[in-house]
Amino acid sequence: MPKREDIKSVMVIGSGPIVIGQACEFDYSGTQACRVLREEEIRVILVNSNPATIMTDPEFADATYIEPITTEYLELVIAQERPDALLPTLGGQTALNAAIALDKAGILEKYRVELIGANIEAIERGENREKFRKIVQDIGAESANSRICHTMEDCLAGVAELGYPVVVRPSFTMGGAGSGIAYSEEDLYKIAGLGLKASPTSEVLLEESIIGWKEYELELMRDHNDNVVVVCSIENVDPMGVHTGDSITVAPALTLTDREFQKLRDVGIDIIRAVGVDTGGCNIQFAINPDDGRLIVIEMNPRVSRSSALASKATGFPIAKIAARLAIGYSLDEIQNDITAETPASFEPTLDYIVVKVPRFAFEKFPGADTTLTTTMKSVGEAMAIGRNFPEALQKALRSIEQQSAIFTWAQPRDTEEIGQLLEKMKRPHDSRLSLAQRALWLGATIAQVHEATNIDPWFLDQIVRINEIADQVHDSRDLVAPLLFEAKSLGFSDPQIATLRGVGESQIRELRTQLGVLPVFKTVDTCAAEFAAKTPYHYSSFDFETEVVPSDRRKIIILGSGPNRIGQGIEFDYSCVHAAMTLSEVGFETIMINCNPETVSTDYDTSDRLYFEPLTFEDVMAVIDVERSVGELVGVIVQLGGQTPLGLAQPLADAGVPIIGTQPEAIHSAEDREVFSRVLDQAKVPAPAHGTARSFAQAREIAHRIGYPVLVRPSYVLGGRGMEIVYEEEMLKEYLERATQINPEHPVLVDRFLDDAVEIDVDALFDGTDLYLAGVMEHIEEAGIHSGDSACALPPITLGREEIERIRNSTYAIAAGVGVRGLINIQFALASDVLYVLEANPRASRTVPFVSKATGVPIAKAAARIMAGESIAALRAGGVLPRRGDGGQLPAGSPVSVKEAVLPFGRFHGVDTVLGPEMKSTGEVMGIDSSFGVAFAKSQVAAFSGGLPTRGTAFVSLANRDKRSAIFPVKRLSDLGFAIVATEGTADILQRNGIPARVIRKQFEGAGPGGEPTAVDSINAGEIDLIINTPYGVGPRKDGYEIRTAAVLRGVPCITTVQGLAAAVQGIDSLLHDQPCVKSIQEHVRGMNWDSV
Repeated sequence: MPKREDIKSVMVIGSGPIVIGQACEFDYSGTQACRVLREEEIRVILVNSNPATIMTDPEFADATYIEPITTEYLELVIAQERPDALLPTLGGQTALNAAIALDKAGILEKYRVELIGANIEAIERGENREKFRKIVQDIGAESANSRICHTMEDCLAGVAELGYPVVVRPSFTMGGAGSGIAYSEEDLYKIAGLGLKASPTSEVLLEESIIGWKEYELELMRDHNDNVVVVCSIENVDPMGVHTGDSITVAPALTLTDREFQKLRDVGIDIIRAVGVDTGGCNIQFAINPDDGRLIVIEMNPRVSRSSALASKATGFPIAKIAARLAIGYSLDEIQNDITAETPASFEPTLDYIVVKVPRFAFEKFPGADTTLTTTMKSVGEAMAIGRNFPEALQKALRSIEQQSAIFTWAQPRDTEEIGQLLEKMKRPHDSRLSLAQRALWLGATIAQVHEATNIDPWFLDQIVRINEIADQVHDSRDLVAPLLFEAKSLGFSDPQIATLRGVGESQIRELRTQLGVLPVFKTVDTCAAEFAAKTPYHYSSFDFETEVVPSDRRKIIILGSGPNRIGQGIEFDYSCVHAAMTLSEVGFETIMINCNPETVSTDYDTSDRLYFEPLTFEDVMAVIDVERSVGELVGVIVQLGGQTPLGLAQPLADAGVPIIGTQPEAIHSAEDREVFSRVLDQAKVPAPAHGTARSFAQAREIAHRIGYPVLVRPSYVLGGRGMEIVYEEEMLKEYLERATQINPEHPVLVDRFLDDAVEIDVDALFDGTDLYLAGVMEHIEEAGIHSGDSACALPPITLGREEIERIRNSTYAIAAGVGVRGLINIQFALASDVLYVLEANPRASRTVPFVSKATGVPIAKAAARIMAGESIAALRAGGVLPRRGDGGQLPAGSPVSVKEAVLPFGRFHGVDTVLGPEMKSTGEVMGIDSSFGVAFAKSQVAAFSGGLPTRGTAFVSLANRDKRSAIFPVKRLSDLGFAIVATEGTADILQRNGIPARVIRKQFEGAGPGGEPTAVDSINAGEIDLIINTPYGVGPRKDGYEIRTAAVLRGVPCITTVQGLAAAVQGIDSLLHDQPCVKSIQEHVRGMNWDSV
């Protein structure tokens, strides 16, 4: 059946902020869907609260609403836009749950909006544990023995029948939120209690334990004609018990017998039909008992899932694109495969290569977090690699996640006594388990021993043994001859690994390979194992015999992506890379993307002219550069847009004779090296806080005494504030240096005077060597000392006058010119006692570029790429890329106020203190946009936290002494707005003296009162507190408020830890109570900005 002609407009719901369990794979799927629907001449209305995504750029939808994804705001958009249909299957669990809520509230029926992609009954059958279990039973398949529970009493009764351990799985959640494995009644209360709270239907499934079984996934698609295709099979290297998002996975499945695979297919196809997914994709997870082959169906996602992005990139089959077309009436046989341009989408993909995905964790950001991997997802990103065999793909993937500890090593001595200790350690699933297994096998442990400790399939362990055997041959052989070198490279060994084994430098191995002709070739992802010719240049390297890169006569620019998502380097950098690829292609360059992140838009095969799915290491990037130079003219490489990863490659690439376009490596060095940067600031006459560089504790102590405590200490060359802390005394300085960093001449530590009570300002700017374009001036809501990525900020700044902005403009110009920037620069300033200090400058794209672009309506990343390619700011103004007049420091009158708020993952890391500091901890961000700061801030809070800010109830207040004076007026306003105030004794005393009624509540260490009076934590746990204001002082464990903040996370109560945050929250609550909520598309906001009036 061809496209439905009755659907003229479709509303797409995005997935909201990047959180653990729901990351940028939904930006990828949503962007694909919007592109397809617009190609089909359908009006697209997009609602998403995340400014960091490509999806929320104005050019991808006809009307883009950056608004909270709540029933209230979605109804406002529906009432305004009147879409014919709603597509909720491409925005993860957030969009699916939002669609269900709209249906239950009668809003879809009220406005006659049809749900497409999946109907409510199919969603319920797939997501409701009880209904899904019945479907599995009806088709003759088997589920794990289980009990549905809605209360804690139900859970205790269920365990009495099932026995411990039990797996707890909440309904309607994503990323395993609230799930876990309970080994005891204490575990059950903790895990099931959280699970019942995490589930929007207060429903959990208790399952018999199938820990240690093999886990598989199938990605399927079905159309309204009942055509079904199995897009991809995926196998988890880690056994059941580890969330699939935290497991190393491989596609296609490698250890199934043909009979087992056919059974999986049959069951999967029966399930998708019985559930009723008839216009889209779904993901089904299975477990197989390795002892007897018993097959269990675990769960199903009746939507495009996290694994869909991996399956799309692994096969070249664009699942989200096809799902969007199915939703508007097409059948699979009517949709053409883009890659072959000959076969229809009803042809199942065939792979003649192996794909491995490795998760990336961020436990180093959360000291004290439990690093054990369970059924609750904890990874923050992932990398994917493609190879001709499993060892090659595995080793490429391990080096792609940019964590040295993940890469296999063969460090001497070879002590067999270590084996027992390694076997014991690997019993606990954690992020380094595979490395322990590799080392134990190398030391002499048997495959049976390692299998018994880990339940990893013996086939995978045998492949690791093969890697170890080749490592020994490389180490032991007298000469590194071509056949041995070729075999090592074909198993994924990197030049640095081989160099370490041989005791030589990496460059010597590269030279030897070149002499011996042991060089990679590039193969093509074609969906059909070379049965048909591929029309899209989507490549991966392998040590094979024939390259498939086609010569080209266009001038080429290579863009280095940002690699796997991690805290401090996320989707915001992918945003800039995608814009560069699109705009440079438009002006005639052939754009070439190198990246290894399967979740992103940049690794879509039609974002750039050529895509290389490769690790971002010097060796792998040089291999692409060499092959591209051999088939055409290379203009240069862009390293400025993908964050710290490509920036770290700038100097090695330049040393190898590769042209870097934009800001040069020497200029990058002058901004990143503190001593060189100080000279730049001196010449520009721009002050910085007193500081010094220490290469020993004695030096650090001397600097701290000279400039005065408190000081900010951090390692040199970091992203995301890694390892940064505020230190208040010498003992803390010593403890920090012992715990957080290696201090030596090669790894100096920066010591800066910490500016207390300063306003922090973030600036993004463009510079072409002559002119400066001040893209955005953002004022942080929290004071200096909280990482810019974790602080809420407003654009335009809410308290800075024209004079301060001119000082910022002049300082930015002086620094950009002094450093030698060509393209983007981000500078952080602090305004203290009317002195404007420079905290740091980053001569690259920053994480605020997407936010600034959405807030001002100007495509900053596109302009930056064009400047790097040689255009001037004057030309870009004349050409309409930048406004002809004004800039982000001179916005037109009546411009909207935008607020960016960070989204933090503390719910995944129970027991970690939620106090913010100079080290970044947020995984994502949301944006509120409106005509006033109060409303914009309130929207940002609604978008960032379930429930947002309360408008009534009880506020608990506990303040550090230094904050009590500043907090009086905001707390008074809360009281005037109708909140009951409870406070700890010291705080209550101050509030009462200022005429604010405040009831005293007991501190945690005091325990319950003689009459059973509860402590603050007891009241939070009992659900009696609606808002928490708890400002700690200093750093370290800060035990005083730790229990309060932990209880706030567990109960989901908003917890404010700074006075500035309190003042903003009160403005937000005020606006929620007195202003009528309204919505306006980004396109409308931009049309209302009259730049000619500036």
